[in-house]
Amino acid sequence: MNYRHAYHAGNFADVLKHSVLFALIQALKAKDTPFALIDTHAGSGCYALDSEEAGKTGEYRDGIARLLFPDLQQHAEQSALPPLLRHWLDSILALPGNEHGLKLYPGSPLQAALAMRATDSAQLCEWHPEEASQLRELFHHDRRVHVHHRNGYEALKALLPPKEKRGLVLIDPPYEAQESEFRVIEEALKAALQRWPNGIYAVWYPIKLRSQVQPFLRWLQRCGARRVLQAELLVRPDDSPLRLNGSGMVVLNAPWNLDQVLREPLQAMARLLSQERAATWRLDWLAHEDDTPASHVHHARPLPRPQRPR
Repeated sequence: MNYRHAYHAGNFADVLKHSVLFALIQALKAKDTPFALIDTHAGSGCYALDSEEAGKTGEYRDGIARLLFPDLQQHAEQSALPPLLRHWLDSILALPGNEHGLKLYPGSPLQAALAMRATDSAQLCEWHPEEASQLRELFHHDRRVHVHHRNGYEALKALLPPKEKRGLVLIDPPYEAQESEFRVIEEALKAALQRWPNGIYAVWYPIKLRSQVQPFLRWLQRCGARRVLQAELLVRPDDSPLRLNGSGMVVLNAPWNLDQVLREPLQAMARLLSQERAATWRLDWLAHEDDTPASHVHHARPLPRPQRPR
């Protein structure tokens, strides 16, 4: 209830989370039949990067701005982005208000709505009253989108399975409870998989200390999902509980070939978002029905620190 994403919108963790979300929606759109998106922690939907909150941290400058202004990296060869990232960034720049540069950063609900088709639907849950109110105002003209002012974990019991019978659940909590949040997610996923075993579930998680994440990753290996893909991006070593060193996304029942779709974008993210030292990216199958070999950890050489975009 205390967390406000406006302070962190567009940071390096958002770049990972939302590029994976974009890839998942593109995979769902490969079929003509409609799909549903359920977002358990939707936030307010859109964030002004010139706001007081964003200005206090400036985190977007080491996140989304690094991808949008690759020329600031002083390496012309770095300007070419993988098609997935290029198309994702184009969708953000096409948002009304960004005609003359990056002013607004869309959260997960708005990014999903921008990518969805007329026949698809979204169920957005947000427990913070002010954020829920802003979310409802943002989508009051969009008949595809339904906003629920309620606990997202509890809402899954009523929303699953969706009438479309195919789609995606995004679980992106603020982790105010830190390690105990993982146990809550495990219980929510266990119940959700029983109600909708074929659904795609994408969970974002922060990385401070690796030891805090490992029990959750071990649980995913035996959760019962046919395929569980893990994607991580670390801009600092995972050895301090006092800062966000990286983040990850795990995708349960991951679409076919998602690992290949994400490999090149992860390479580019690590290259462009490295800070004082080389960033690390990881792409692992935690579970796979074909016993696909896992564990791919890579390092990127840090580029010269860019000047701040004005």
